[in-house]
Amino acid sequence: MKTWIKDIVNKVDEVVPLAGWVANRRDHGKLIFIDLRDRSGVCQVVFGPWSGEEIYAQAQKLRSEWVIQIQGLIKKRPENMVNADLPTGTVEVDVKELTIINESQTPPFPLEGDGYEIDEEARMKYKYLDLRRDRLQKNLALRHRVIKFIRDYLDTEGFYEVETPILTKSTPEGARDYVVPSRLYTGSFYALPQSPQQYKQLLMASGVEKYFQIARCFRDEDTRGDRQPEFTQMDLEMSFVEREDVMRLNEQLLITLVQTLLPEKKIQQIPFPRITYKEAMEKYGTDRPDMRENKEDKNLLAFCWVIDFPFFERVDDPSTGSGQEGWTFTHNPFSQPKPEHLTWLMQKEKIGEILTTQYDVALNGFEIGGGSIRAHNPQVLTTVFEIMGYQSETIQKNFGHMLEAFSYGTPSHGGIAWGLDRLLAILQNEPNIREVIPFPKTGDARDLMMSAPSELDPKQLQELHIEIHTKKV
Repeated sequence: MKTWIKDIVNKVDEVVPLAGWVANRRDHGKLIFIDLRDRSGVCQVVFGPWSGEEIYAQAQKLRSEWVIQIQGLIKKRPENMVNADLPTGTVEVDVKELTIINESQTPPFPLEGDGYEIDEEARMKYKYLDLRRDRLQKNLALRHRVIKFIRDYLDTEGFYEVETPILTKSTPEGARDYVVPSRLYTGSFYALPQSPQQYKQLLMASGVEKYFQIARCFRDEDTRGDRQPEFTQMDLEMSFVEREDVMRLNEQLLITLVQTLLPEKKIQQIPFPRITYKEAMEKYGTDRPDMRENKEDKNLLAFCWVIDFPFFERVDDPSTGSGQEGWTFTHNPFSQPKPEHLTWLMQKEKIGEILTTQYDVALNGFEIGGGSIRAHNPQVLTTVFEIMGYQSETIQKNFGHMLEAFSYGTPSHGGIAWGLDRLLAILQNEPNIREVIPFPKTGDARDLMMSAPSELDPKQLQELHIEIHTKKV
């Protein structure tokens, strides 16, 4: 088992095993220096005639990004040779054994530095190389620590982490579904979940009471700059709660997460300020206001809650084909209206004035999470879909499983979903979410590294009973 490079400062005068990548190589006369890099850091390794003829000859061949393993004596550097910019700069490694594990071609771009100046499509094509740079290793490390912190925190609060299905049913929830053809059931399709929304409500019907999940979500949206076709949510649902209960728990989780993992960050205001949707639009012109007092401060975090959203908004009704106006939900059709507006909803009156229990949490001008108290009564959910123009047969076909579940004694419940990628990008001062996603896709949903999407083999198409008809131009 190799020793982490970061730990060698505590192993002076010991011979230890190290392994990693050659970050760079320098010849100084008879001395050969390399910077050896592993996930934990970088150290200076020295070869000289005393290393032995065979080791010295091998060292002369070493080049950047070769993978090597060594046995080396950890020696203190003379005080005038200490590198104060390097955590391991007080020591160096005198090689006793050297094994070349793998050679490397010359990388298509430099791996030192932040890499922002490099063409992003090149970085995405060779993402396994790009991820070797220190900045992205730190992003991966923070992603790991944030997810672990969330899991540990919610565990102490009595939550169960429950995985929900990836292959599910296509239902209208706002964006287009990614669909998966079924080989066994000709002409039928699964859908990838836009979110675990229905499953987490069904878990509340199941008596789980407190659920969360680090959930993968899939949305087949048109090209949009800082969106991804697949992304990660921190998804959470609780039974027997009101709006204040969900907001309080999430606010405390965010505060504790930042103070524990990123103590250099300053939260501008605790408790988080609250603003209604109407006030936000009038004052800031957006429902995700940037409330920072100093927008130049990269360590300043201005959280806020936006509440009292309209439940419905006017849209052209595509079912009529005549441009006639209809209603659609602003956030989530599964939401419960505010208690004082429930009568309006059930009587289908003052529809444009009905406010929902929706609550969004914004950070520095971005929405990082949103949720609501949910409809748990089948008639409330049915009425929402009727207001949106759905016929009874369609409601039953798409949501009959939810309505039936609600008829068996489902508790009141509510929850929230965080955009985990967006939160991480803000915490790391990254310009977009692609910098915190290990293997991102382009803005137009292409995976340049894997060359996806790609055509299927004719045999696969035949098994799925699919024919491709190319559109004539």
